[in-house]
Amino acid sequence: MGSESAPHLLVPEGDARRGTRPEQPEPFLRGVAWPGTSRVPYPRANPIDRLRLPGDTWQMASIPAGVRLEIAGDADEVEIAYRTTTDQLGYRGDGAGVSFAAWTVDGLVAEQPAELGEGKVRLPLADPNRTIVYLPEGMRPWILEVTGVGGAIESAPAQPRWLVYGDSVAEGWIASSPAGSWPAIAGRRHGLEHVNLGYAGAGRGEIATAEQIAKLDAALITVSHGTNCWTRTPHSVGQMAANTAAFLDVLRQDHPTTPIQVVTPVIRPDAENEPNRFGATLAMLRQTMASVARNRMADDRHMSLVDGLALIDEPQLGDGVHPDDSGHEAMAAAIGADAAALLARAVA
Repeated sequence: MGSESAPHLLVPEGDARRGTRPEQPEPFLRGVAWPGTSRVPYPRANPIDRLRLPGDTWQMASIPAGVRLEIAGDADEVEIAYRTTTDQLGYRGDGAGVSFAAWTVDGLVAEQPAELGEGKVRLPLADPNRTIVYLPEGMRPWILEVTGVGGAIESAPAQPRWLVYGDSVAEGWIASSPAGSWPAIAGRRHGLEHVNLGYAGAGRGEIATAEQIAKLDAALITVSHGTNCWTRTPHSVGQMAANTAAFLDVLRQDHPTTPIQVVTPVIRPDAENEPNRFGATLAMLRQTMASVARNRMADDRHMSLVDGLALIDEPQLGDGVHPDDSGHEAMAAAIGADAAALLARAVA
């Protein structure tokens, strides 16, 4: 298990202090691994170390994907005071998150739209043990206060922490809501406290990111990138092999026995057989990533491999690149089951 200290201390964006977030809601927050800044309250990368990250990684890490409230208690409702800072939702549109949505393990209970600026919403506390409230991520919210109505509330009990690293597919593109991303679905289903470290358009296995992840406490780590290594920042086969090995090395240095799950890229029709500038197709990069993982698994009983190509079919790509809701559901079923089994073996 690692501590949350950064390997290198650089000048952050704003103050990297937990105190920049309102104190009262803090116990209810989940999916938050680092202190906030004056402009990014719920960063998904370490803001103190952000200057070592690619710019596109930090840009996407500023979006609070997967950040949520997990609430228990005997209150009838929970009232959430908030402030949203934008209504520019980008490529994902409303799927980026424009409402507060209360969920239990059985499904969606209620939903209230968010407004631009300051506001309040009330949602039923449907399960006294754990009601999950997903945020309007696309509107970059700050949670100001969380209060019970008709009873008391408290933070839901802690669950095993699951760090999910990847690209846009892990971040949740193009599920119709934040609750529909495969990490969110699998986390609910298997009782895992997922921390979404998916960076759309980025997530290429950079060592700076591996070092940040390695310093976090975790019960389970998933590594699921690769598609942006085909063309956005093209990799050769040799580079993919070396980078994958190095990324896993860094994680293992701080997490010698923590279960690590490697998930190769899902199908991408335009990339499967099309060579990039270094002659590597996505199929070749996927095979390379899998080969590195298999070689590790021969001596590492705490590692598993999930074949991304087998997870979804081409019709489940809503835009030809990213899974639709049925695709995220299929990914959650397969990856979640493998993750739960890997974790169970580790604690047996």
